[in-house]
Amino acid sequence: MEPIPETTDLSAYLGADEVLDHDHPQVRQTAALLRSAAPTPYEYAKAAYDYVRDEVPHSFDSGDDRVSWRASEVLRTRNGICYAKSHALAALLRAEGIPAGLCYQRLTEDDGRPVVHGLVALLLPGGDRWTRQDPRGNKPGVDAHFSLGRERLAFPVRPESGEYDYPTVYAAPPAAVLAALRESADRTELAARLPTALE
Repeated sequence: MEPIPETTDLSAYLGADEVLDHDHPQVRQTAALLRSAAPTPYEYAKAAYDYVRDEVPHSFDSGDDRVSWRASEVLRTRNGICYAKSHALAALLRAEGIPAGLCYQRLTEDDGRPVVHGLVALLLPGGDRWTRQDPRGNKPGVDAHFSLGRERLAFPVRPESGEYDYPTVYAAPPAAVLAALRESADRTELAARLPTALE
């Protein structure tokens, strides 16, 4: 699927805000550490992706009850669900001048309940197209990888199950996503509040 930015103004995908707070020391320090071993934009983007995918456990996998949503907090606590991990990756990319935004899929749980899943889209300097990356974290049955070619997402959509990709690359998290994170005191509340659609 070809991601579609909601604006052609790339500055929207480079700015810092309350959620993608890449001006925070925690994000800056992590970015500097990654950059020291990955000097080119491609190498850095892959290193940032691998770091968030592998070093920040998905809280539904780890059983961590804390709910993080701000990028700096996700990196500090090394904890978060797909939305939070996407915030961390987007902030790390923006910290090094790589335009990054947020993408989503509407998936179906094993019990048939729909749920929105979070991804990141990035545009490498000099690149001509946005590519989606899924830093959710691998586990048995989930094998996502950084790729600028064929997508290697955690959950390819199954149209026959009513699943689909939202094409928009958001510069900031949609209200439904942010509300679920901010209004949940723990992982159990968050699981009950996860949005089932973005519209």
